[in-house]
Amino acid sequence: MQEKLEALKDYVKLNQQDFYRLAYSYTKNPDAALDVVQDSIVKAIDKIGSLREPGYLKTWFYRILINESRMYLRRNRRLVPVEHFEEQVQDHDEDLAQSIDMYRAVQNLEVKIRTVIILRFFEDMKLEEIAGVTKTNLSTVKSRLYKGLELLKISIGEE
Repeated sequence: MQEKLEALKDYVKLNQQDFYRLAYSYTKNPDAALDVVQDSIVKAIDKIGSLREPGYLKTWFYRILINESRMYLRRNRRLVPVEHFEEQVQDHDEDLAQSIDMYRAVQNLEVKIRTVIILRFFEDMKLEEIAGVTKTNLSTVKSRLYKGLELLKISIGEE
């Protein structure tokens, strides 16, 4: 068990920014994202015994992180308006404007589809890893990915 705990410690140190980015994509709040990451780490330490195969540490931890992020959303059912995000952006920066459009489009996706899109393109996970994290089969992950991409094409194309 000590070996698993050391592996978790090293993994968290190396990937804390990725964890924060993912938590922030759910919470839209810097402080809340930090809380979600912290809660996820505490839960992972507490449940390290449930990690059967150390090779699946990434999948196991991301599942905890996503579950904690979703739990935060359920506890704090409030939306952060996109206008708050846009206030920090200058209108003349076209790349940034496109990023805002993409951000908006991704945030408007259904939670299950959004999770697959974020894990695939922002966290650079393989489809098999996403299936493990979301506890769904590979074909479901693929269908959600393709559906999400189609929805994003439509959404971005209309704006």
